[in-house]
Amino acid sequence: MAKQISDLKLGILGGGQLGRMLIQEAINYNLTTLILDPDTDAPCKHIANYFECGSITDFDTVYNFGKKADIITIEIEKVNIDALEQLEKEGKHVYPQARVIRLIQDKGVQKQFFKENDIPTAPFQLVNTKEDILNSDFAFPYILKQRRDGYDGKGVMKINNVAEVDNAFDAPCLIEQLVDFEKEIAVIVARNPNGDVKTFPMVEMEFNAEANLVEFLISPSTYPESVQHRAETIAKKIAAALNITGLLAVEMFITKDGEILVNELAPRPHNSGHHTIEGNYVSQFEQHLRSIFNLPLGDTRAVSNAVMINLLGEKNHNGVAKYSGLEKIMAIDGVYVHLYGKKYTKPFRKMGHITVVDQNRDAAIEKANYIKNTLKVIS
Repeated sequence: MAKQISDLKLGILGGGQLGRMLIQEAINYNLTTLILDPDTDAPCKHIANYFECGSITDFDTVYNFGKKADIITIEIEKVNIDALEQLEKEGKHVYPQARVIRLIQDKGVQKQFFKENDIPTAPFQLVNTKEDILNSDFAFPYILKQRRDGYDGKGVMKINNVAEVDNAFDAPCLIEQLVDFEKEIAVIVARNPNGDVKTFPMVEMEFNAEANLVEFLISPSTYPESVQHRAETIAKKIAAALNITGLLAVEMFITKDGEILVNELAPRPHNSGHHTIEGNYVSQFEQHLRSIFNLPLGDTRAVSNAVMINLLGEKNHNGVAKYSGLEKIMAIDGVYVHLYGKKYTKPFRKMGHITVVDQNRDAAIEKANYIKNTLKVIS
């Protein structure tokens, strides 16, 4: 670009924790940041150079906001694509590109993309109504996913028998074969407009079964190098097939027979990359900025073992957030606290994350378990 990065305005659709951490990195480059978010108390409100409260799904609001920026990016996929496409036609840089966001907004289209590009994924079937679900020949149990608007474990259910179809989503969905997996993993890949590509090392995830949210993330993986290489190769193949600019998080399963299956994509900084702030030479947020501003990509190697713990609102607590046990966990070496600036807590709401770094992997995991049992978000 003719202008220096510090002369450009970055517009971000969404003002939650991902936008907040992206701004924290953008400050190092003296970038001007503009945020659009419907929440008057959005986490980004007080640290952005410009904050606008408005709908990120309304054409006129997104279009007029985008005209103020040189480059537009997202922290959530549920945005108005038509407005972004119009901005692209008028010469604005939208990264990830509007066509990529459109594809990923619909989990059914995502799965068809996998099939068309020989990306390994679980067998699936697209359905539109409960009647379609009843007529499916998929064997029970299986996973049912809403094609649109599912996030953070929402819009996903396990169907164990025909009786449970009565409680199924009555909306366009996809039925997916239940994967008997050994581990859930993720690889984040970055790609700039020059076509330069780098992956972060594969990470392992452990989920909270009740909330269907990542509870622990452990980096780097201890799987054999051959397995990690296969996962990173799949992520690079997807990024190339999409011709994406920016970050792409690729969530995958390792089955008990060693097969790797792609689950879902996220074309932005992602929960599976938060550990990179302290655990890697370059963070996912800096790498995203490097990608969309067409700068050299950073060194993705891990500098230490890192465990990331999602800090979720406690059950039966709704109201102004209070953090119980914070001083206790801050007394531990190698603990880094990230609170997201959300005033109100509710059950399972993402309120922050904690990263533990330690040269000893077992010690890092032990500290993470202590933090999980000690630090609570209450009201």
